[in-house]
Amino acid sequence: MNKLFLLLSFVLMLQLSQAQILKRLGKSAQNKVEQKINQKVDKSIDDAVDGKKKPKKENGKSSSEEGAANEEANGGNNGGGMGNGKTGGLKSYSKFDFVPGEKILVEEDFSQDAVGDFPDKWNTNSTGELVTVEGKTGKWLSLSKEGVFMPEFITSLPENFTLEFDVMCNADYSYYSSAFHLYMAALVNKKEFQSYKAFGPARKEAVEVWIHPTEAGGSRGRSGFGVWNAGNPDMENESATAQFHSKRNTYVKVSIWRQKQRLRVYLNEEKVWDVPRAFDGVKKYNTLLFMLGGTSDANDRYLLHNVRLAVGAPDTRNKLITEGKFVTHGILFDVNSDRIKPESYGVLKEIAGVLTEHGDVKVKIIGHTDSDGDDVSNMDLSKRRAAAVKAALSKEFNIDSSRMEADGKGESEPADKNDTPTGKANNRRVEFVRL
Repeated sequence: MNKLFLLLSFVLMLQLSQAQILKRLGKSAQNKVEQKINQKVDKSIDDAVDGKKKPKKENGKSSSEEGAANEEANGGNNGGGMGNGKTGGLKSYSKFDFVPGEKILVEEDFSQDAVGDFPDKWNTNSTGELVTVEGKTGKWLSLSKEGVFMPEFITSLPENFTLEFDVMCNADYSYYSSAFHLYMAALVNKKEFQSYKAFGPARKEAVEVWIHPTEAGGSRGRSGFGVWNAGNPDMENESATAQFHSKRNTYVKVSIWRQKQRLRVYLNEEKVWDVPRAFDGVKKYNTLLFMLGGTSDANDRYLLHNVRLAVGAPDTRNKLITEGKFVTHGILFDVNSDRIKPESYGVLKEIAGVLTEHGDVKVKIIGHTDSDGDDVSNMDLSKRRAAAVKAALSKEFNIDSSRMEADGKGESEPADKNDTPTGKANNRRVEFVRL
């Protein structure tokens, strides 16, 4: 009985002590909690301004971990591009018929410039800076001020070219802030770029495309994409928009394909424009001009990444059947992975069409990498990627697997130098050799 009394007394004293401690620490603990909450709110605001998303746990991994694992391989063997957020298979891009140009002229990933600087090989009448984005590899050019931004190293836009780039903005980008404009212009003198303005008179000398992350179907507009060419009688003073997402979108991969006067424009997997006579047949287009008008909120910004310009209209049928070899840079993979990116669908569809039409043709599929990483890993990666292409052609397009062989050469047979982003991009390729 005495032992029970002592035990109950001890428990009572312990509870009283805990109550007194909590009472004394209550105010301090409350302040700590409030401080933590405020810090998280501040970080969420900062992340939104910088175009970041709060990581979410999925299958034991955060979204930032998943994003790092799913970066596009066109930034290198180790990544450098930004995935479009899709996790579906190739069929998700079944309407995507974009086929990149035959030779890459420009692969701008900003790797040669320091974070915080404006790119050395660009010119502007405004300002901008290179930044990194949480959960994404590589550097992004952050633009928030009114102005024109010109990559000076691009000096020609031939009759047949493809242009690809990624654009992202902060999640709460204002409807009243500027769209992201691109002019494909014909400049006599590079200094002329300063006379260009969004919706300015100089636009009649260029083909213009713009995007704006407005709310789809909302009272303040919808996600839009426009093409203008005021100098073209078929499109004079005309504009148009196309709804391309059912909800607000803060990232888009833009793919542009010129074939003489014809212009095709894609946002992610959707073709939003196919204009037969967008380009003037006489003008010599030679310059890309990215630009912003004013922003209604000082925190609003666009981030530009992974600009790729390629030339030459792909001629899959002639190259493979007549010449016996077709080389493509348009089959993309996840970083250090043999998983084919869905946006490769257009190229695979072209190849499958040729193989279907010529049922007696057999091919060897050969993967190549750049020199990043070690020889053994690159050799293994190239072999696995070639095997993945073979499997995709068989599964998705019903090409008999017995007609295809797969092999890899790693970094052993470079097509270009490995000391520039453009050279490395040309080395990352898949070859189809007729047997």
